[in-house]
Order: sequence, then structure tokens, then C-alpha cells
Amino acid sequence: MATGYTRLGKKVKKLRKAQNFTQEKLAEIANVDPKSIISIESGKRNPTLRTLNKLAKALKTTTDNLLSF
Repeated sequence: MATGYTRLGKKVKKLRKAQNFTQEKLAEIANVDPKSIISIESGKRNPTLRTLNKLAKALKTTTDNLLSF
């Protein structure tokens, strides 16, 4: 069974790839450390609310969408 961290990571990765962003490009746009993107997408780390908001904005979506599985 996938954890919330894993599901969120998969959603971020799916949205990132749909916009043809590399992990590095998403990190640059969202103004976060590239290692954070890697950790979030792999389900090893849960983003802070601040990072979640930055990712949502960079991916042109909402935090609600990112958190809906």
C-alpha cells in the first residue's frame, strides 16, 4: 500500500513530466533545492506547506490538487 508521501511524490512527478520539466527545472522555478524534488518524488520526504505551495504554483495547479489522490 502506498503511503501519502509516495502518492504525493507520484503526483508531483506526473505533473512535472506533463509540463516537460526536469527535476532541476522544477526546482529552479519553485525556488527549492533540487534534492528536495528528488526526495519528494521518491516518497522519502514530505514537503513543508511552504514548499508544497511553491510546487503547486510552479506546476500551475493547486495544493488541493497535489494532495488529492
